[in-house]
Amino acid sequence: MFFLWFLTCVCIGSVCAQQSYDGTLCSSDANYPGTRYTCNSLQKSCQTFLVYRANEQFQTVSDISSLFSMDPDELLTLNNVTSSQILKPGREVLVPINCSCSDKFFRANFSFIVPLGSTTFTEIACGVFEGLVKSVTLADENLPLQNNLNVGSMLHVPLRCACPDDNFSSSSGVKYLVTYPFVEGDDTDKISKKFSIPLDDLWEANHLDPNPTVYPNTTVLVPLKGEPVLNFNIPDIQPPTPGFLPTRSVEQGTKPKQLEKLYIAGSVIGFSLLLVTLLALGLYVKALNKWKAEHFQSSMARNSLTPCSSPRSSQLSGPTPRSSTTNSCLSPDLLVGIKYSLCNYSAEELRRATKDFSQDAQIIDYVYKGLLENIEVMIKQMRFEDTRQIIDVHSKINHVNIVKLLGVSYGENDFSWSYLVFEFPTNGCLRDYLSSSSNPLRWRQRTQIAFDMAMGIHYLHYCMVPPYIHMRINSRNIFLMSNWRAKLAVFESISAVGSSKEIETMSNIGGWVAPEHLLNGLASEKADIFAFGVVMLELISGKEDLDGKLFKESIGFLGGSATEGGCFEQLKIFLDPRLKDDYPLAEALCLAVLAKACVEDDPMHRPSMDDIIKVLARMV
Repeated sequence: MFFLWFLTCVCIGSVCAQQSYDGTLCSSDANYPGTRYTCNSLQKSCQTFLVYRANEQFQTVSDISSLFSMDPDELLTLNNVTSSQILKPGREVLVPINCSCSDKFFRANFSFIVPLGSTTFTEIACGVFEGLVKSVTLADENLPLQNNLNVGSMLHVPLRCACPDDNFSSSSGVKYLVTYPFVEGDDTDKISKKFSIPLDDLWEANHLDPNPTVYPNTTVLVPLKGEPVLNFNIPDIQPPTPGFLPTRSVEQGTKPKQLEKLYIAGSVIGFSLLLVTLLALGLYVKALNKWKAEHFQSSMARNSLTPCSSPRSSQLSGPTPRSSTTNSCLSPDLLVGIKYSLCNYSAEELRRATKDFSQDAQIIDYVYKGLLENIEVMIKQMRFEDTRQIIDVHSKINHVNIVKLLGVSYGENDFSWSYLVFEFPTNGCLRDYLSSSSNPLRWRQRTQIAFDMAMGIHYLHYCMVPPYIHMRINSRNIFLMSNWRAKLAVFESISAVGSSKEIETMSNIGGWVAPEHLLNGLASEKADIFAFGVVMLELISGKEDLDGKLFKESIGFLGGSATEGGCFEQLKIFLDPRLKDDYPLAEALCLAVLAKACVEDDPMHRPSMDDIIKVLARMV
């Protein structure tokens, strides 16, 4: 495989290195291959072109020529338009540029004075210049202004461009590499038709796999053997819903028969070896678990269950007032499935820890904050008969975004109530911080919290056997650690997917609940996605909505009725005012559209948790 890659690079010269495709967001603060196009000592400056699209701010050739500081007559002739013609939004305009090599990167240098209404590098790079430069590149080129970007500031703008290597140009006949920015609905097939070039040439010039997935506000280089001519008679492609980017299946290219057979044989052999390895590993794990279970049961038969103790806890509580009847409550069979040691606390220890379960110690209903052995914990009071099910659920959970179960207590004489002890997240529940005016969450913290929630829910839905449906996801059930990472609490026992067991009604669950749950009362993973969407709307707006009326009215503009400018204005009104301007507007819109999709009335129209994670992973 390495040989094939090397051979390909030799065939197309140094273009392989310089013309990679960077699929990260324009607002991303990371540099990747393709963020800038690299050059070497053999490559010189050249005259080339870029594509710019008319918009509400730049509607005429005169406006666009002013942005790029050039003679408007040159653009008029090149694009076959008149000086007074108002261009439709999105109409593509070819702009001739001088591309030169400087500091190992090609660039087309321009100046830009920050106007009223553009206050961030992201707005200028991704909005005004439509992704022809990434915000991180613009910020790096204007370091003295990073903390002092004001109206009237003069920016140095290095737009993406590239020149074909002399060897590559002479062998392939390519004379120009035109910088083309993607918008929603674009793909490489559409570009090849627009410029009348072979699709393979476009992929090769940008080091792309066949039929790649591409993203808005990113650029590719279009290899041309003559001056560019745009074909505007390409059928429009229906753009995807914002926030969900299409993934196209990869068609297998033409390969020699012998190489194809070699790949098939290698795949079969590799798969067979993997299957044998997994089978052997499974037999080993099964035998090991059986040995552990037998060893544990025999040890439990010899010794009664004793509370977790340390010198500190022994001094505080003394001998545990337990009878043999109490010890029998946690049988060896119950603990066989638990992958860690549960501490066994007495009821008296928990009373002291919570000041006799006082109102001051209460976090939410039946959940209290306490101090055990100088460590803060959460103590959940619950019915005795439900405890085994919760322990069984947590014995299968091992995930960084789910609150850990630490211990248990069956301390009451009549065993009507029991208690589970969980780790205590330092910063409390999410709802408290969304309501706080003194220390509001920043945008990056909010997107990270949304991603952490999604990862926790995905684990419950896809990694547990049988899948676990939470049905109580809300901002009061999500807790924040000291590093502001989020954890989801699993305090209740809910039936798995496909079960017909009824659960509590909306009044007992709390929050705005999925419509299908109100109709049939059954657990559903789509109901969890609905609840996740509600929490995302709370993260965006800072508000809490118990019946959905407030959010339904507030996010109506996302349905497509508002104009583009009106959509952004209404989005700014919906966003938490405590954020001020500390957020990328395009990213906020993407998150809002994702949240709206999650709270669709029809469960079939809601995205899967896999789709949600793909979107959120690009924001953190």
